[in-house]
Amino acid sequence: MDEGITRRDVADGITRRDVAANGITLHIAEMGQGPLVLLVHGWPELGYSWRHQMPALAAAGYHVVAPDMRGYGGSSAPRDIDAYAITDLVGDLVALVAALGETRAAVVGHDWGAMVAWSAALMRPDLFQAVAALSVPFRARHPAAPPLALLRADGRDNFYWFYFNREGVPEAEFERDIPAAMRRVLVFGSGDAPAGRALGLMVAPGGGFLDGCDDPVELPAWLTPADIEAYAAGFRRSGFRGGFNWYRNLDRNWALTAPFQGAKILPPALFIAGTHDGVINSKMGRKHLEQMDAQVPQLRAKLLIDGAGHWIQQERPAEVNAALQRFLAADYRP
Repeated sequence: MDEGITRRDVADGITRRDVAANGITLHIAEMGQGPLVLLVHGWPELGYSWRHQMPALAAAGYHVVAPDMRGYGGSSAPRDIDAYAITDLVGDLVALVAALGETRAAVVGHDWGAMVAWSAALMRPDLFQAVAALSVPFRARHPAAPPLALLRADGRDNFYWFYFNREGVPEAEFERDIPAAMRRVLVFGSGDAPAGRALGLMVAPGGGFLDGCDDPVELPAWLTPADIEAYAAGFRRSGFRGGFNWYRNLDRNWALTAPFQGAKILPPALFIAGTHDGVINSKMGRKHLEQMDAQVPQLRAKLLIDGAGHWIQQERPAEVNAALQRFLAADYRP
């Protein structure tokens, strides 16, 4: 057994264990043998969100590892807001690669995990030799001002990033009824949201993020009660503070990444999103999607899956798996 690694259990061919990395413990799920592929989840999810990708990529000849990221599920959740800077999140992946005895990895990220994956490829292209991002395009650092200041200047004081920065407030909203919160955010953020009722990115003064979302009576075919319980169990353990702390470092991340101003993503890259994803359909998301080709010179494709929403790897696993397999086969060979 590797030093600093504690085995947990094996289920459905997936090994689950704790790994000491970067001064914290990361709870990982892993499967398969071959070149290392890291799957990085976003908010508010867990390594569980990659349940459909792990068997497909393992069968294609990869060692697939999906951690609960810092602040989530079975991994360490430091209370200090400053413990969730982008340098910490990328550092966790760098240390995880080393703990697994590897010297390179492909990194696949969704939502916030996409931002971490882009940052990992930006900061350590020697280590992260291929990058696939789902739902969130690469966002080049703005030279003049941090993200929250730019939003204020654009008159978007009610953008959800500000709400998530209100320490304790969004935690209380989500922890009031964790299964209901997960049903609401997953269904209303998906391509199966009721017509005209998609999850909004603006929060009314005095309101909450989930105000426009009723607890759905039925779940879409891609989401089961067992899935909801898996997420709920993870967040009962960690709470939501860690995940919201990622958002509380947005402006700090801008300061920390000043040395990378103007730098491009050098490794081969793939982008995947759903046409009904509120991120790429927002004003900011459309701009970054259009600018990405110039900033990611080895971008192989921008795959937009018709009718899918934000939770793309769960909503459309077959299409996502096929795209990832094609990309990795071409650009991340042994």
